[in-house]
Amino acid sequence: MKSIVYGPSKTLALIEVEKPVPADDEVLLKVRAASVNPLDAHILNNAPLVRSILFKVIGARVVRPGFDLAGEVEAVGKSVTRFAPGDAVFGACPGGAFAEYACTSETRLAMKPTNINFESAATVNVAGRTALQGIRDIAGVTPGQSVLINGAAGGIGTFAVQISKWLRAKVTGVCSTRNVEMVRRIGADHVIDYTKQDFAKNGEQYDVIFDLVADRPLRSLRHVLTPQGKWIGAGVLGRDISIIRAFAASLKGPALSLIGKQKFISFMTKRQKGDLDVFADLMERGTITPVIDRTFRLTESAEALAYVDAKHARGKVVISIAD
Repeated sequence: MKSIVYGPSKTLALIEVEKPVPADDEVLLKVRAASVNPLDAHILNNAPLVRSILFKVIGARVVRPGFDLAGEVEAVGKSVTRFAPGDAVFGACPGGAFAEYACTSETRLAMKPTNINFESAATVNVAGRTALQGIRDIAGVTPGQSVLINGAAGGIGTFAVQISKWLRAKVTGVCSTRNVEMVRRIGADHVIDYTKQDFAKNGEQYDVIFDLVADRPLRSLRHVLTPQGKWIGAGVLGRDISIIRAFAASLKGPALSLIGKQKFISFMTKRQKGDLDVFADLMERGTITPVIDRTFRLTESAEALAYVDAKHARGKVVISIAD
């Protein structure tokens, strides 16, 4: 089978490798689509550091790129009970999604809704779950609260807008001029074009700031939050910023949270039972529709990572793996 692997000196290569065999608790998938995350570019550009962090934090030894995928079950291990050959599924694998076939645990997958194509389903794992955990779990958004999403047009941001609306919040999205209409279309009540207006200087306050950009000192945002407001920064490995800056923000937040009732929280997305099933239900009902910017072929994986790394993608970037 064909697979993308890490090559020398920050490159990717398409090579022939043996088709994997599922372990007892694993599913073998014929991959139909995979999505690209800033994490993939981080690993490519800072391989030794990021791979070490991944291993220490989640126990994953990453040898091939790609964490998000959707496809058809080809075979199952003898302990698998949730899926059978022929099922259409989506979810995660611990590296190796940029390939014709991949193995992953059944606990990392969910059934794909019939009204969602493979490309859309493949976008959910990292970006969608980061948005869900940040908005629903860490921020604890409730109906009527005001939520500002800084970076609303990106992969995580487009999910965060829709999740916030699902939770019946009042949503303000911050994005560039070219993305204003798209962010409004996916549900934002208000959209701020950062090239024309600074959300920190418009006199508004928010119960939650979901910050996917981290482009200003945290203490400068105190006056933008309500007295008991929360600033939430996306996880260290999911943030669209350097790892050093992300770690710095994660250390400053707890210190600022000691002063007053405002909270400054950085988090990293966790494997959490049920998250993918929540997305399956929301996508089936049309409550959430993944936003896809561009689709690349497997042979164009390097171009796909470069496009995401340039930080201009709106929504998600997908690799389509045809028969």
